[in-house]
Amino acid sequence: MKYTKKQNFAVWAITAQGVQVAFKITAELADTDMYIPSGLKFQINNRVHCSVLSFNVLSRRLSEVFNQYNGHIFIMSTGIVVRIIAPLIQHKTKDPAVVVVDEKGLYAISLLSGHIGGANELALKIAEITNAEPVITTATDINNIPAIDLLASKKGLIIENPEAIKNVSMALLNGKKIILHDPYQYLTGTLSASNIILNDIDYSIADNRITKNRIPVKNPGVFIDYIKADIPTHFLKLRPVMLAIGMGCNRNTKVQELKAFLGEVLDMFNLSALSLLNLSTIDIKSDEKGLLELAHTLEIPIKFYSKKQLEQVKNIERPSFMVKKHIGVTSVCEAAAILSAKNGKLIVPKQIKGNVTIAIASISSI
Repeated sequence: MKYTKKQNFAVWAITAQGVQVAFKITAELADTDMYIPSGLKFQINNRVHCSVLSFNVLSRRLSEVFNQYNGHIFIMSTGIVVRIIAPLIQHKTKDPAVVVVDEKGLYAISLLSGHIGGANELALKIAEITNAEPVITTATDINNIPAIDLLASKKGLIIENPEAIKNVSMALLNGKKIILHDPYQYLTGTLSASNIILNDIDYSIADNRITKNRIPVKNPGVFIDYIKADIPTHFLKLRPVMLAIGMGCNRNTKVQELKAFLGEVLDMFNLSALSLLNLSTIDIKSDEKGLLELAHTLEIPIKFYSKKQLEQVKNIERPSFMVKKHIGVTSVCEAAAILSAKNGKLIVPKQIKGNVTIAIASISSI
């Protein structure tokens, strides 16, 4: 859930022979930039299918653009690449894909972010382009075991505690069953039935409290839900992006007040902020600075609805006749939440504090 779209790939070559391999790769990969040393600039000809950028110091230039791309392809020795990327590595959930290709295009090595970053897939693609041998060393791939982090990424699930990925992966590698809490069917059916113990515990909102039964703790597990619950620390928590926030406010309400009350409501109803899908309100608030700043801070889109659209929403739990008198609609936050959740289920009715009203709805299907 980011506003800034990363560019696709950067291809790095440091020798004339490496540039020839780069030609083949950039001809097949869309939205790709090629980086070469300043001294090789004049060897470029009309075969180039991408932007060609030069650098004087490889490590310095890479540090400037490392996180601007989804992936980097280095045509040079693995040792060089390991040394120059080492200071730039953050986490497997954040790092771009890194693939290393030798100067003859014989091998395409997935070096960094094989799963979530897509380096394994990129290495296979490059191997196809250059007729190289793909080198992939992630244990789950070579053992034909599903990679839970890759599955989560493909389903749009947010990984809350990535340190627990290894618990699930090791269990699957060792043939041990994992517990799966998946009420919205994100991974059910994707994982083999022989690998999982389905957990049908009901985590639901009732009187501002979570109702739940005791969850088993012996096996590793995957907990997929927007509910914050007391589950074992070795369970992997995956947050589905399903919660639409409907919000109303008085004119010129500060972003600090909006954000603080939203946090209170999420805590009150045990909802994860990682599951926020969007923010929504009435269109006359399209220039409301606080709301715009809040959406930007949360890195989620904001939607605006007309009076006509809001009035079409039925079964409003807490209508306001005062709002109807002054604005012309019986509901802003509840109606907006339901609409932006694709006519989903209202799970938090209108909450009021100070200048702010908030309601939350969940999308009905993924």
